[in-house]
Amino acid sequence: MHRALLVSEVLLDIFAQLTENTPGLMSMTDRKSLAALARTCKTFYEAAMNELWANLYGLEPLLGCVTRLYPVIYPRIKKVNVEPLSEDEPCQFLRHSARVRSLDISSDNPFHLLSLIPFDTCIFPRLQSLVWGLLTPRYLDLFLSCMLRRCSLSVIDEGLKCIATHCATSLENLSVARGPITADELSLLTDSVRLCKRLVILSCPALDWAAWEHLSNLPTLLTVVIDKESAVPPPMGLKLAPFLNLTALSFYVDMAVTITTLVQHSEFPSLRKFEMVVSALPWREAERLFRALSQCKSCETLEHILIISKCSGLQEPSESGDSLTVIAQFLCFTQLRLLHLKFYHSILLDNVILLEAISSWPRIRSLKLEDTHHGTVTHRGLFAALRRCPHLHTLFISLNAVNVDIDPSAESFQHTTLRQLGLKTLSRVTDAEAVARIIFSMLPCVDEVITPGWQKVNLHLEYFIDSSAPGRHIAGASSKI
Repeated sequence: MHRALLVSEVLLDIFAQLTENTPGLMSMTDRKSLAALARTCKTFYEAAMNELWANLYGLEPLLGCVTRLYPVIYPRIKKVNVEPLSEDEPCQFLRHSARVRSLDISSDNPFHLLSLIPFDTCIFPRLQSLVWGLLTPRYLDLFLSCMLRRCSLSVIDEGLKCIATHCATSLENLSVARGPITADELSLLTDSVRLCKRLVILSCPALDWAAWEHLSNLPTLLTVVIDKESAVPPPMGLKLAPFLNLTALSFYVDMAVTITTLVQHSEFPSLRKFEMVVSALPWREAERLFRALSQCKSCETLEHILIISKCSGLQEPSESGDSLTVIAQFLCFTQLRLLHLKFYHSILLDNVILLEAISSWPRIRSLKLEDTHHGTVTHRGLFAALRRCPHLHTLFISLNAVNVDIDPSAESFQHTTLRQLGLKTLSRVTDAEAVARIIFSMLPCVDEVITPGWQKVNLHLEYFIDSSAPGRHIAGASSKI
């Protein structure tokens, strides 16, 4: 045996390769391979067994280690009325529990077999990740390892506070069931979050301002995902710390008022990703949010902005017919790689604004601007902007397609990175062949326009692509279309 295989760290790294492509989802072949390695020699035994038992879904595999229960856990014929563990059987059940690092509990069916094990004692000392799908905190103490780093809960109850209390300095990733919550649940959630001292990732329903104040001071916090906003108004004199290292902030809410207030009162100097999916975004609130985002200290860091308003029925009309000034507000985000906006108001966009925006975002790779406006950007304005964004892969904007104001035969420019193109127009494309020729000649990697109403253009484009040899342009039109 090579001396390198006597080093436990080397063995662990080798054995981990068996499951690195599907973490937590070990195949039967991988399990058999690890079991075979464990039987090979004493040197391999511990490392292989640690990997074999690292990730479990339910307690059944551990119960299968009990000689009496093996035919019940892995039956050929279904059996019922199984007696709980006897006095000499818990040691068999616990034989490999110290090896378990990740556990998913979705059923309480096996727990009646554990009546001899005190439910206030942790039996998984090395557990680092727990998914708790039960609707009760009973039995939870069995899993409260001092090494627990990741926890996902399906309900907000006393179990959440129990975990936050026991794992205040170890818990890094906390995910709590999303959806509407009561005032009592909000209070319990807030108290629990405030107990956590080392959170890195938090995904949960609404938080109140005391929780936000706590989170703003956590230097470890990198990601926050919120589903459903709190109706609690901000206190007078609200002061938040800067969320010094937060890089990702996502919201899935009904209204944006709380989000706007949060952005207005903090700095977010490390923020790279901002996402908000909102049911309704009135024009006035939208403008407040855009202004707040542009004034926080993330102009040099934000790379990803997605803001979607889902519902048109709840929208308030724009005051005096004004368009959203979001593009002008976001010119300061010079590191943008993705900008997706979808509103039921008009986005102020024309050739000049589009060119200025693209010039301000030299690294942009995906740009989607969806609104209710027919758009005044022309073909010439579109391709003038494309010259400034060599990395663009996806583009969706409104286009004035009535007049073709560019001649592809007189242009040598080709954008070879763009793959997905969506062009919304409220008017019919009058010269489908000419537009298809422009796309074919200048956007060689685009094989269709993915928005409705461009069927004729796509038919011409398909013909041009099918009929062309590599590097050649089609000089004549198709008589078959």
